[in-house]
Amino acid sequence: MSSTWRGVFSYNKVSQIAARALRASLKEDKRVIAEKRGVTDARYQFWENGKGKQQVRTEILLWNDC
Repeated sequence: MSSTWRGVFSYNKVSQIAARALRASLKEDKRVIAEKRGVTDARYQFWENGKGKQQVRTEILLWNDC
């Protein structure tokens, strides 16, 4: 019976559902802290003729509650 979810959802999808339920159950102050952990920074830089242009920093949201 415990393996019936494997026919419908992947392990990643089940983990995502459980994480969303946990975040939704947290009190406001703890939920805000957990949401901040879901954001990460990325830096990238375009190169042209062997010289790097200005670095660009962007934030990436690692989970989405859509």
